[in-house]
Amino acid sequence: MSDATPKKRKRINVRRPDVMEKVQAEVQRHYESSIVEKIRANEGSLTVGHTTIKLARQFGFCYGVERAIDLAYAARKVFENNNIYLIGEIIHNQEVNRQLEDMNIVSLPWKQMNEQYDQLTDDDVVIVPAFGAPTSYIKKIEERGAAIVDTTCGDVMKVWRRVRNYAKQGYTSIIHGKAGHEETRATASRALGDAKDGHYIVILTLEDTDYLCAYLSGRISSEDLMKRFSHAVSKGFDPERHLIKVGVANQTTMLKSETEEIQKRVCRAITERDGKTENFQFFDTICGATQERQDALFEMLKSHMDVLLVVGGYNSSNTTHLVEIGQDELPTFFIQNSDRLTSLKEIVHFDLEHKSEVTTEYTNLLDTSKHVIVGITAGASCPNNLIESTIQRIFELRGIDPQDL
Repeated sequence: MSDATPKKRKRINVRRPDVMEKVQAEVQRHYESSIVEKIRANEGSLTVGHTTIKLARQFGFCYGVERAIDLAYAARKVFENNNIYLIGEIIHNQEVNRQLEDMNIVSLPWKQMNEQYDQLTDDDVVIVPAFGAPTSYIKKIEERGAAIVDTTCGDVMKVWRRVRNYAKQGYTSIIHGKAGHEETRATASRALGDAKDGHYIVILTLEDTDYLCAYLSGRISSEDLMKRFSHAVSKGFDPERHLIKVGVANQTTMLKSETEEIQKRVCRAITERDGKTENFQFFDTICGATQERQDALFEMLKSHMDVLLVVGGYNSSNTTHLVEIGQDELPTFFIQNSDRLTSLKEIVHFDLEHKSEVTTEYTNLLDTSKHVIVGITAGASCPNNLIESTIQRIFELRGIDPQDL
């Protein structure tokens, strides 16, 4: 049998009851928090002395993330003596990925395949992360005969079904997302369709949208369009042929209001061009958990807070959008963990504009004689133990013994 011929593997169920009982105990030990649950039970608020902590109604791990972590832990228990690999990161959280490294789960490159993929054997196991992976990666792993544990989020797979259907119907996918993001790259590969004759273009901002609409309205040339999007289109993309019929989809973790605005603008441009809407399709593919966390933050912002802390991985798209929402309303700091609260005088945080970690002097937490309300939320990839340590650190800086909590 040649390496180019897929080797069939017997399907192995890693979610066996005996395995999952052990997995759930381990996951609970690593990531859950009694303090967070106590605050949730108290309508999301805790006041000790002159310090109040408010938690968003929805934050932290979503079902898709919990499932991905459970499957990764289960794989390690079922394939106890096998080499286990993971395409990139299971989710965008440093603490979770560190735990998997400690379990001897080895990360494979996700931006492009290298010789490590060629060296996989039928004794190896490869975990597909919650974002999914491009079809070329899956094909390579199958050709090598390695077992696959697929943790792809169900909401992501809904988008894949949508863009494959677009391709089948002859519609080009306009994907609202980050062209280099794992999920968007996986979605783009499905937008080619089963016959691999489909096409896509990835847009990120409303400015990108307006530029695309300018082409659809005949105000700029196809050459101008390609200069801007050459890095974010399918191979052989020809605007004159492939932007006649379009369907909008999105990376599931984008800002919902922005995706809706993109849909409206593209639909308007197509309608003005054609005098009808038949050449435009869209489908709401924002994941439910992302929407819930955004809605919960909007609700939280209706009440007074002195400062908002958003906890999570700096490369997490859904967490980044929570920061964008918060910083329009009040001082908002994007922190990876409680270590970034270095003192009452300064906070180390991620600056979205400069795309780097910076240190900001911040005095609103300094005067412990005044009452301070600190809001906290977190993206879908942030575990409760990191939120707990952030809460404890705030109280500690404010002169309150965390043991009193």
